[in-house]
Amino acid sequence: MKVLHLPLQWRERLISPLAWHLAGFAFLLVLAIVLAVRLSLDWNAVYGHSGDALAGKQLQWKALDMETAPLRGLGQRVDQSRQQLQNFYTRRIPPNYSSISSRIGELQVASGVRLTRVQYTQGAPGAGLTEISLDAGISGNYPAIMRFVNSIERDQTFFIIRAMSLTSQQGGAVNLRLRLSTWLRPDDAAASGLPATPPPDQANAKEVE
Repeated sequence: MKVLHLPLQWRERLISPLAWHLAGFAFLLVLAIVLAVRLSLDWNAVYGHSGDALAGKQLQWKALDMETAPLRGLGQRVDQSRQQLQNFYTRRIPPNYSSISSRIGELQVASGVRLTRVQYTQGAPGAGLTEISLDAGISGNYPAIMRFVNSIERDQTFFIIRAMSLTSQQGGAVNLRLRLSTWLRPDDAAASGLPATPPPDQANAKEVE
């Protein structure tokens, strides 16, 4: 068996410091390349996961923001609503029964109609207001009746026309049955002494001429 003998020159080169330095440098270079590739792969994986997590958090925040938007300033809106309700009560809810009948009389005179069989009754007390009902006959020519109806609808006092039906007509004179509602505060309604509003098929209400 032959033993391979390197020339003396090659053996000297292999054991020289420069050769060992070159070998070490090559090893370190390969190790650095491997580590750089591994770091790049790990970085891409971590960055992609973080990006997905961030996008998910942003979507959750946006959904929560949209859900809570109606609640922002809720306390302020509640205070405003209470103030508006109080202003409505002050401006448009009559203080007592006599102010209702007086206002109806003023509108009757101003429009030129005549009210007959006027009956006021009160409904069951509510939490904040009690309904006051008016049932009456109204007669006059068509323009006068329309003035009266329009004045009722536009009046500062809060009136709601419930029904208006034709009962008779002779020449230019028209006779209607009018039913309308307004409201009083429960204590004011109780102090008025008005009878309870009967069912529609009864006519035992209190008549006020």
